[in-house]
Amino acid sequence: MPKFVIERDLPGASALSPAELHAIAQKSNEVLDGLAGRAQWLQSYVTDDKLFCVYIADEAGSIEEHAAVGGFPCNNVRAVRTIIDPTTGE
Repeated sequence: MPKFVIERDLPGASALSPAELHAIAQKSNEVLDGLAGRAQWLQSYVTDDKLFCVYIADEAGSIEEHAAVGGFPCNNVRAVRTIIDPTTGE
Protein backbone atom coordinates (compact mmCIF):
# COMPACT_ATOMS: atom_id res chain seq x y z
CA MET A 1 0.00 0.00 0.00
CA PRO A 2 1.18 3.56 -0.64
CA LYS A 3 2.56 5.72 2.15
CA PHE A 4 1.08 9.16 2.91
CA VAL A 5 2.01 12.17 5.03
CA ILE A 6 -0.96 14.00 6.55
CA GLU A 7 -0.79 17.56 7.82
CA ARG A 8 -3.27 18.35 10.59
CA ASP A 9 -3.67 21.92 11.86
CA LEU A 10 -4.14 21.67 15.62
CA PRO A 11 -3.41 24.92 17.46
CA GLY A 12 -1.68 24.23 20.76
CA ALA A 13 -0.75 20.67 19.77
CA SER A 14 2.52 20.78 21.69
CA ALA A 15 0.62 21.58 24.90
CA LEU A 16 -1.59 18.49 24.74
CA SER A 17 -1.29 16.39 27.87
CA PRO A 18 -0.37 12.70 27.80
CA ALA A 19 -4.01 11.92 28.62
CA GLU A 20 -5.22 14.02 25.68
CA LEU A 21 -2.74 12.37 23.32
CA HIS A 22 -3.86 8.98 24.61
CA ALA A 23 -7.51 9.84 23.90
CA ILE A 24 -6.67 11.05 20.38
CA ALA A 25 -4.68 7.89 19.64
CA GLN A 26 -7.40 5.68 21.10
CA LYS A 27 -10.08 7.34 18.94
CA SER A 28 -7.85 7.02 15.86
CA ASN A 29 -7.33 3.30 16.53
CA GLU A 30 -11.08 2.76 16.91
CA VAL A 31 -11.82 4.45 13.59
CA LEU A 32 -9.02 2.56 11.85
CA ASP A 33 -10.53 -0.73 13.06
CA GLY A 34 -13.72 0.24 11.23
CA LEU A 35 -11.82 0.81 7.98
CA ALA A 36 -11.13 -2.92 7.72
CA GLY A 37 -7.43 -2.64 6.88
CA ARG A 38 -7.74 0.10 4.26
CA ALA A 39 -5.47 2.39 6.32
CA GLN A 40 -2.79 1.95 8.96
CA TRP A 41 -1.30 4.66 11.15
CA LEU A 42 2.47 4.39 11.48
CA GLN A 43 3.38 7.42 13.59
CA SER A 44 2.77 11.12 14.16
CA TYR A 45 5.03 14.05 14.86
CA VAL A 46 3.62 16.69 17.21
CA THR A 47 4.81 20.25 16.59
CA ASP A 48 3.66 23.53 18.10
CA ASP A 49 0.43 23.87 16.11
CA LYS A 50 0.33 20.86 13.79
CA LEU A 51 0.53 17.11 13.67
CA PHE A 52 2.32 15.40 10.80
CA CYS A 53 1.08 11.83 10.53
CA VAL A 54 2.47 8.96 8.48
CA TYR A 55 0.01 6.37 7.20
CA ILE A 56 -0.11 3.60 4.69
CA ALA A 57 -3.43 3.29 2.92
CA ASP A 58 -5.06 1.94 -0.19
CA GLU A 59 -5.83 5.53 -1.29
CA ALA A 60 -5.98 9.09 0.04
CA GLY A 61 -9.76 8.81 0.35
CA SER A 62 -9.41 6.25 3.13
CA ILE A 63 -7.30 8.71 5.13
CA GLU A 64 -9.86 11.46 4.54
CA GLU A 65 -12.63 9.09 5.65
CA HIS A 66 -10.66 8.28 8.81
CA ALA A 67 -10.39 12.00 9.59
CA ALA A 68 -14.08 12.67 8.92
CA VAL A 69 -15.33 9.77 11.04
CA GLY A 70 -12.87 10.51 13.86
CA GLY A 71 -13.41 14.27 13.84
CA PHE A 72 -9.73 14.91 13.11
CA PRO A 73 -8.43 17.82 11.03
CA CYS A 74 -7.02 16.74 7.67
CA ASN A 75 -5.57 19.81 6.01
CA ASN A 76 -3.28 18.13 3.52
CA VAL A 77 -2.69 14.57 2.36
CA ARG A 78 0.40 13.90 0.27
CA ALA A 79 1.54 10.62 -1.23
CA VAL A 80 5.16 9.77 -0.47
CA ARG A 81 6.93 9.18 -3.78
CA THR A 82 10.45 8.42 -2.54
CA ILE A 83 12.21 8.16 0.80
CA ILE A 84 15.77 9.38 1.28
CA ASP A 85 18.02 9.30 4.31
CA PRO A 86 21.73 9.79 5.07
CA THR A 87 22.59 6.50 3.37
CA THR A 88 21.24 7.91 0.09
CA GLY A 89 24.33 10.14 0.00
CA GLU A 90 26.81 7.31 0.51
